Amino acid sequence: MAGAKSTAKSSSRSGPQGPGGKLRRGPVLASLAAAVLLVGGATWALYGSGWLRVEKVTTSGTEVLTPAQVLAAAEVPVGEPLVSVDTEAVAARLRGRLPRIDSVDVVRAWPHGIGLKVTERKPVLLIRKDANFIEVDASGVRFDTVGKAPAGVPVLELTAQHSPSARRFDEERLLHEAVGIAGDLPAAVARQTLRVKVSSYDAVVLELAGGRNVVWGSSEHGPAKGRALTALLKAAPKADHFDVSAPSAPAVSGS
Repeated sequence: MAGAKSTAKSSSRSGPQGPGGKLRRGPVLASLAAAVLLVGGATWALYGSGWLRVEKVTTSGTEVLTPAQVLAAAEVPVGEPLVSVDTEAVAARLRGRLPRIDSVDVVRAWPHGIGLKVTERKPVLLIRKDANFIEVDASGVRFDTVGKAPAGVPVLELTAQHSPSARRFDEERLLHEAVGIAGDLPAAVARQTLRVKVSSYDAVVLELAGGRNVVWGSSEHGPAKGRALTALLKAAPKADHFDVSAPSAPAVSGS
């Protein structure tokens, strides 16, 4: 019995209780107060102080666009708390106002910066419109109109109005076929290509610099045709007519 009483007394002294069985609330309340102060201080530092506000916006990746154009379209709120900048909204403004932008990363550069990492669309084909040229990227997106044709980008000549397959392959479909062909051209060949002439789905001819012509056929087997044409250009540099419509049996003529 004495041992049991001793154990009971010992148990009553253990645990978060002080004399008289009262809970020791002081340390708990102090911890809670410290946590509240910490959260409040962090919130004030992020939103209320002048320490972490946007002071500088930088751009990178521009080629045709200028940094000034990107900054103006982004409208990043300079002076606002860095944490409150809606990066998705900034990116959406840039893509909507500058169609040349294919993608953009908007990143916070603590403690005072916003970085705009831009990737521009690359034209693979041009569509002549009066005295101007519409740039088309590898996805078939018409993204800009320029007064001067960029070097190394072929012009599309579409003459398929009277083709027997015109109902099945309308101009939009043929445009995408031509874009696919232009995208399959090896870089060295693309730089020499002046025009992509499309008279029907399977009748595409490339006009190269120096008065040379290439019968390409359809857009099928583009990479194989590109390799075959590259080999022919090296083997017969003075030829003026090439046929890679059947890439496994390419042909060359003229001198």
